[in-house]
Amino acid sequence: MSRGFAIRTEGLGKRYVLGSQGTKHTSLRDALVDSARRALRFGRGSAPKRDFWALRDANIEIGHGENVGVIGLNGAGKSTLLKMLSRIVEPSAGVARIHGRVGALLEVGTGFSGELTGRENVFLYGAILGMRREEIARKFDAIVAFAGVEKFIDTPVKRYSSGMYVRLAFAVAAHLEPEILLLDEVLAVGDVAFQQKCMDFAKDLQRRDATILFVSHNMFSIKTMCERVIYLKQGRVEFDGSTDAGIARYEEDCRLGALWTPEGKDSWPIRVTDIAVRNEDGEPLISHAASAYVMSEQSAAGFDSARVVQMLIRRGANPNARDKQGNTPLFEANATALAP
Repeated sequence: MSRGFAIRTEGLGKRYVLGSQGTKHTSLRDALVDSARRALRFGRGSAPKRDFWALRDANIEIGHGENVGVIGLNGAGKSTLLKMLSRIVEPSAGVARIHGRVGALLEVGTGFSGELTGRENVFLYGAILGMRREEIARKFDAIVAFAGVEKFIDTPVKRYSSGMYVRLAFAVAAHLEPEILLLDEVLAVGDVAFQQKCMDFAKDLQRRDATILFVSHNMFSIKTMCERVIYLKQGRVEFDGSTDAGIARYEEDCRLGALWTPEGKDSWPIRVTDIAVRNEDGEPLISHAASAYVMSEQSAAGFDSARVVQMLIRRGANPNARDKQGNTPLFEANATALAP
């Protein structure tokens, strides 16, 4: 890493106390809810408290210009890591050092006020991210055009769809021109056109030597954007290395390739034996053997391979797509019967 690190964590961890409600109230509603909760618990004693480490002993170093994917099952600590790096959550242990201007897009609506209009929230969120008012005003038209919400910019964002929320928030974060960008699965609610726009923006950031830390359950997006992945498991760094090797560990743990039944895979009637993915010219992009087993009542003769490919690809793929001439399927799977 010729320019040193952009992100470095040493023994980073976050501990929560389960069963503890805390006493800090940020609104009258919170105070009333807490009072009602304590009244309902009267005479029953308090619930036992115990520690829960959402993330523990994370030692990570990411260089300038790296695109790194963060993957793991639900509850693995991915969002907690990004919240600590963006200084939203204070670590319980360890330290995190950041070198560079940070832009973060962590959850739908983070940094927005529902009662304010889109216009007002652009200035609010931009200020939260560290932009000066003059800078926001100069970039305002470009931000709104990127988000594609021109017609609704003076409408309170509480009336926005989740997709509109994300588009506007991402547009603000994008025009911050960050040196480090933290993304947490928020692009999943955008449509295909907006996701492609975000991918193009991320590639442009990479050409400018920016660092991107990208949390997603979409392994195709991870493969497209990242050359390295950090795989978190039960709050610890289980793997830090190449994308293919990290995804293989993730898929092995969550068993994406199979639907399990009590009878065991040997009793299932269909096994997917190979998969092919082609580009629009019909040239193969991926072609390899697969060991995915599918539970189905259909016979091999009535088996619909497109449905299996759709299951394997999970999201974003059209299983019936064909090449430019309309002859060769872009997605194809072969299957054999395992049992009568």
